[in-house]
Amino acid sequence: MLQNDWDEVLKVVFEGDGFKKFYSLVESEYKSKTIFPPKDYIFNALKLTPYKNVKVVIVGQDPYHGAGEAHGLSFSVQKGIKVPPSLKNIYKELENDLGITPIQEGDLSYWAHQGVLLLNAVLTVEKDKPASHRNLGWERLTDYIIKTLNNKEEPIVFILWGNFAKEKKKFITNSKHLVLTSAHPSPFSASYGFFGSKPFSKTNEFLKNSNMSPIDWDLKNNS
Repeated sequence: MLQNDWDEVLKVVFEGDGFKKFYSLVESEYKSKTIFPPKDYIFNALKLTPYKNVKVVIVGQDPYHGAGEAHGLSFSVQKGIKVPPSLKNIYKELENDLGITPIQEGDLSYWAHQGVLLLNAVLTVEKDKPASHRNLGWERLTDYIIKTLNNKEEPIVFILWGNFAKEKKKFITNSKHLVLTSAHPSPFSASYGFFGSKPFSKTNEFLKNSNMSPIDWDLKNNS
């Protein structure tokens, strides 16, 4: 299904009757409504960042609900799409934290290829209806993903922005991991603790102290 080690890690979920029933509901949504991301991109985060490569997890809420935006990575948009407000604020904090000048593109695949799992808690959404697929059933899968990552021997940095993401903190019990929490980068909340939180430098410092290679957060290096 995913063509990497996630297939084995998530086998118990994917082969269960509950997930098969749920996924048939998702497929019927795609047939009857306009749903994002495009169906081929639903599991993009898992496809681009194999289980064995995960060093950082950035938890998002649900996909962008505008045409052409979502492509299965939290906070990321497809090439050629205007950078959304939350991502603009992420870029601002990145510049403040590491001096990295923002780019005019919003595709974060470069981070994903380095081991940053850009995971939304809910993997689909109806057009122009934010959070419309919350409680549809995706949370069972994404909670399980967080639990399996918590069990990894290798240290991971979990970045939880906003109250929705912070709900996942209860699944992260392994003291080897680092959990960074702050306000959400949304324009409504970024000034209440997101700006100045320095998640990028804190992540790299932790990775280096764990004898792991840091993340190159500079998207201009994606060539």
